[in-house]
Amino acid sequence: MITRKILTVRSIFAFAGHHLSWLTAWMLLVTAIYYFTGSKFITMPTLPLTLLGTAVAFYVGFKNNQSYDRLWEARKIWGSFINNSRVLGTMIKNLHSENAILSETSELRKQFVLRHIYYLYQLRNQLLQPTQWEHVSLGLRFGTFNQKRQDQIFAAFADDLKEVAEKNYISEKEKETLNKFANKATQLLDKQTQMVQQLFSDKQINMMQQLELQNAVNSFYQEQGKAERIKKFPLPRQYSSFSFLFVCIFVFLLPFGLVGPVSALGKEMVWMTVPAGVIVGWVYVVMEMIGDYSENPFEGLFNDIPMLNICRTIEIDLLQMIGEDNVPKPIDPKNNILM
Repeated sequence: MITRKILTVRSIFAFAGHHLSWLTAWMLLVTAIYYFTGSKFITMPTLPLTLLGTAVAFYVGFKNNQSYDRLWEARKIWGSFINNSRVLGTMIKNLHSENAILSETSELRKQFVLRHIYYLYQLRNQLLQPTQWEHVSLGLRFGTFNQKRQDQIFAAFADDLKEVAEKNYISEKEKETLNKFANKATQLLDKQTQMVQQLFSDKQINMMQQLELQNAVNSFYQEQGKAERIKKFPLPRQYSSFSFLFVCIFVFLLPFGLVGPVSALGKEMVWMTVPAGVIVGWVYVVMEMIGDYSENPFEGLFNDIPMLNICRTIEIDLLQMIGEDNVPKPIDPKNNILM
């Protein structure tokens, strides 16, 4: 997640500045052909280009709205993880039957909380596994370019990630058991259900409290499923692909529609087609890129949901709730990026 209120010129160019080179080359090529040959056949009326540009803007806008919906839903899901984790933590700490002796189950309740923290970090790791339609999985230089972006972000948070990896919130034996399963996060929730049942069997909680605790655990099944739906079901490819195609068509035709009207202002003025075309074309390309990079909120790039920060926030709350002294520090932004 980008934390800076206003993007710097440097960050804007890092995101989309590389498109200015080919836009300039294309506008310059068409303008030079027209200037040196005077061929009228390469010009086109402005009305069709205007109509096309308007249609493309509407289509790209629709795609961007859908991409933002996916991004915002992902943020709401992780917001629910925060709220539900606090509820679960206070319930497992304080709910007990009339005849229960809390000292007898304090270790079990502590294990429950620590396993929940491990569950959140495990779910985060699973959501970061790349799918074939995400940017880091693309072929040729596009995938390499975004892989470098991801590596830079992960390198900035290397110390925080190392600290997380060194946490022993569950036993090594349990970790080995988890390695047998494809979806480790789901199995961790199943283990939590077993512990709720154990508390009930030991008469440490009554039936109503068991139901409340189990409902709290079930809420994580639901939110996890919502996050996995976003991760594993891309924005329909027809919307994504045709949006990119329409922008390419518009940018391709743009200099042919500009060169004629601009040259009417004077022969030398025809060169103004280049900066005008580059600016207009770049705006359309950036609009397309914004939607493209917003549709996958779990791919480990700068526009992601800050899952590491959210996991750490929950970790701090729960550790303090059970009276732990060794509490980690919050995750701070690095280079205006919050991971």
